[in-house]
Amino acid sequence: MIGYTLWVSPSQEELAKQQAYQDSIARVQEADALQRAAQAKLLQEEQSQQEESSFNNNEQATTIVTSDDYQELQAKYAVFANSAVGEENNFIIETDMVKLEISNQGGFVKNVELKDFQTYDSLPLILFDSDHTGFGISFFADNRVINTEDFFFRNDEGLDNHIKVAPGEDFRFSLRLYADAGEGEFDTNKYIEYLYHIKGDDYMFDFDINIVNLNDVISRNTSFVGLNWYADVIQQEKTIDRMNGSTIYYKFYEDDVDYLSETDDDEEQIKTQLKWISFKQRFFSSTMIARNSFGNGILRTFEKENPENQRYLKSMFTELDIPVNFNGSTNIPLSFYFGPNKFQTLKGYKMDLERQIPIGWSFFLLAWINEYIVIPVFAWLGGYGWNYGIVILILTILLKTALFPIAYKTYQSSAKMRVLKPEVDEISAKFPKKEDAMKKQQAVMGLYKKAGANPASGCVPMLLQMPILIALFRFFPASIELRQQSFLWAHDLSSYDSVMSLPFEIPFYGDHVSLFTLLMTVSTIIYTYLNNQMMGSQTQAMPGMKTMMYMMPIMFLGIFNSYASGLSYYYFLANVITFGQMFVFRKTINESKLRAQIEVNKKKPAKKKSGFQKRLEEAAKQRGYKPNK
Repeated sequence: MIGYTLWVSPSQEELAKQQAYQDSIARVQEADALQRAAQAKLLQEEQSQQEESSFNNNEQATTIVTSDDYQELQAKYAVFANSAVGEENNFIIETDMVKLEISNQGGFVKNVELKDFQTYDSLPLILFDSDHTGFGISFFADNRVINTEDFFFRNDEGLDNHIKVAPGEDFRFSLRLYADAGEGEFDTNKYIEYLYHIKGDDYMFDFDINIVNLNDVISRNTSFVGLNWYADVIQQEKTIDRMNGSTIYYKFYEDDVDYLSETDDDEEQIKTQLKWISFKQRFFSSTMIARNSFGNGILRTFEKENPENQRYLKSMFTELDIPVNFNGSTNIPLSFYFGPNKFQTLKGYKMDLERQIPIGWSFFLLAWINEYIVIPVFAWLGGYGWNYGIVILILTILLKTALFPIAYKTYQSSAKMRVLKPEVDEISAKFPKKEDAMKKQQAVMGLYKKAGANPASGCVPMLLQMPILIALFRFFPASIELRQQSFLWAHDLSSYDSVMSLPFEIPFYGDHVSLFTLLMTVSTIIYTYLNNQMMGSQTQAMPGMKTMMYMMPIMFLGIFNSYASGLSYYYFLANVITFGQMFVFRKTINESKLRAQIEVNKKKPAKKKSGFQKRLEEAAKQRGYKPNK
């Protein structure tokens, strides 16, 4: 790595040319900036005049219905006919973290921009397609199905179109759908209200639906309203992670979290209460939370055949029932989260929102390792502002240090097997026939027992390390901290590190070469070779296993080539550190002394047979084998 860094470092002449080039660019950019500033000032003045005119007399979004079409609209929309036509007007609510665009048509959020993030190609990060999103409640009124998404809401506060909310501030914003009081007139005592409560330093905001004095409008036998929410989510990342893909997550009320398929179209009929529903993408999510609970409903994800948006990823749809009691006023309290899938952020809300991040929840040990060891250490190291390539290096060193006793035990067991290899070879020569395989195995195990060696002792430490390896396999691709973090030649540690694009696609491999994956594969093959040399007779006795050990790195080359480069980098570092540990072990473990200790162990009285060994020998006798004495 040091050599690569020195090799790619520019010379003094190249630095001088770069500086001259940057100076010329700076001069051009300065001139462009002055011109854009003048244009922006002129545009701002024009917009201010338009906004002032637009909000005059509080007629900012509604066109009054004329008598020619009022009867027709009333037949279709009942007492909401006046609100069925109008002009769309958008309100922008902006904090330091998020920018919400709320349309008076339907009264809900149609666009969400997360200001601290960008897409993989440096565009503003928009969570869903504003032309293909919707939200509304539906109910029966005068034997007609009414959906609030079809109507134009009004704001009676005369607010500007663009409101900024500073950190620490709270902002309340109301949009109302009034019932008709006659042709072109509204009954301001009867309405459906969408009340937003936005905080300047939070990705989550409260959203209350208030149904006021509509008990004579909504059918009397109605005990619930339907809530519909759908959106076409947009691709934000260069690659699509099938193990951490886009889908709908949902939490049962006071119960576990579940999700729809991440790879295929899926639908789920919900027959019990839910706490929240989330349109989850790889690193970001849009979540609707009931401060009480949702009722029955349908959740569905699917992919359109011919989407209009080139960045289209998947469509998500939910339709839920919400129990209500129409006596005077009815309040439906909700909350919405539009933000990153950052573990500590989501966990801070104490609603199991962090269960959307796949860190191995299906197996408690994997989840514990990630939640209580890897994530805290990763956050602690990242808090120093270091490059995340260095953070992964230090994390690897810490983990390998913690696992050092296990690695030492593994190597010590391998050393014993290597010392005993000549005697094992003699036993193999004594029983060359296949029908004597059981006798040979019993003789070898007897030798190991006398010498105080246990072949399984080398496997058990490896098994203890497997949960950590698998936990990190789940952690790195799901860690938003690695998103768009560069290191050496890798531009994004959460994606693959392509150093060469191929003019064709290789099946199971791809159309590019990931260098970290290549380094990981080569180092794993070297480790496999050295490990086979240490294991000695054990690998010779299992030639099929030996072949499999060499095939696994080749398989990983195809699997990891399009995977998170941070993971391949970690495995490569782990192999390099393992090589160093093996060198230390060779220097510290004296095989001559180990041989002497084995000879001492052979002279000790034989240990009493365990119950398991007795049962094993009894089973062998029943099959016609005679155990060696």
